[in-house]
Amino acid sequence: MTSEAAQDIADQDVFGGVDSHADTVHVAVISDNGGRLADAEFTTTAAGYAAALAFLDAHGQVITIGVEGTSSYGAGFTRAARKHGHAVVEVNRPDRAERRRIGKSDPIDAYAAARAVMSGRASSAPKDDTVAGIRALHNAARSAVKARTAALNQITHILFTAPESIRAKYGQLSGTDRTNALARLRPAGDAVHTAVLAALKILARRVKELTAEHATLTKALDSEATVQNPGLRAAYGVGPDTAAQLLITAGGNPERMRTEASFAALCGAAPVPASSGRTNRHRLSRGGDRAANAALYRIALVRMSSDSRTREYVARQTAAGRTKREIIRLLKRAIAREIFRCLTTTVTVPAIADLRPLRQSKNITLTAAARHFGLWPATISTLERGIRRDDDLAHAYRDWLTAA
Repeated sequence: MTSEAAQDIADQDVFGGVDSHADTVHVAVISDNGGRLADAEFTTTAAGYAAALAFLDAHGQVITIGVEGTSSYGAGFTRAARKHGHAVVEVNRPDRAERRRIGKSDPIDAYAAARAVMSGRASSAPKDDTVAGIRALHNAARSAVKARTAALNQITHILFTAPESIRAKYGQLSGTDRTNALARLRPAGDAVHTAVLAALKILARRVKELTAEHATLTKALDSEATVQNPGLRAAYGVGPDTAAQLLITAGGNPERMRTEASFAALCGAAPVPASSGRTNRHRLSRGGDRAANAALYRIALVRMSSDSRTREYVARQTAAGRTKREIIRLLKRAIAREIFRCLTTTVTVPAIADLRPLRQSKNITLTAAARHFGLWPATISTLERGIRRDDDLAHAYRDWLTAA
């Protein structure tokens, strides 16, 4: 290659595309007019990422790299590319219609990712790594819940077909009582009774272990989510699991979402236009992150049951003729707006650490405090421990304790 040709290559603008997998990444390079230049496959190792970036740099000035799965299989390449100073954009896989038209292969997907970046169809910045720990804890907690549910279902099914003596003794129990009783079993009797009782004992102990494991993971999640975003964790109805899911959905850099409408769309809580001709309407979104949508749903249910403002809103909407499902949709959209503010701005959380010591110093019981405000003692307890945020109640409670 002549020096002039090498200089021309160095000066040309190119775009990269990456189709990521567990063991390999396929990298493609296109020119700024969409022409294919080259593609190659590399391993998902530090050396492979370095070789892939060198391959891209060898074809010109890399403007942007489009990567499929920046927070999954493409996380390692994304991390290496950003450390190398390259701009990386999240690329969704081609839709089914396009795949049926042009086919599917690693080179095809890599070139499609590069073209998506060049055309501007893909422009979302990838999530950063600050929520990686929360994601790991959340995944572990979810798997503990699933395994615990599976064990409980197995216990129920075994009791359905167990010998009558076992079924009569343990079939009437439920919840923690049944689990504790089965965990203390000493299998005895004939071969069938011994085998059934042994299986029930092992499953019950598994349930207890998974329950303790989930409690430990939830505590760790609570700590991490509170450190990451105290305003979000303190929002009414947002527990550790819900806060973790919303942080995972938004990523550690939620500023990449330009408006609260984009966050609502990401959560599947924004109505989708469905107009045609003289018909002007919207329909329910079935897209977005369904786990985030479920998190908004849980917040809505909590507020509908115990938040006075939400209950008043539900009453007004019910009187206006809306169904419960329609009201929940409206609530989820409003909650998405509030959550976006918590994610993108600093929310000051009033201190509540002084409430319990102040009450105890006045020798006031939880029951007496709750009776004064016409509440359940558990409500005052959760307020003191920071489990449930209620700024108005906290201010009123502090004033009453100070004057007592």
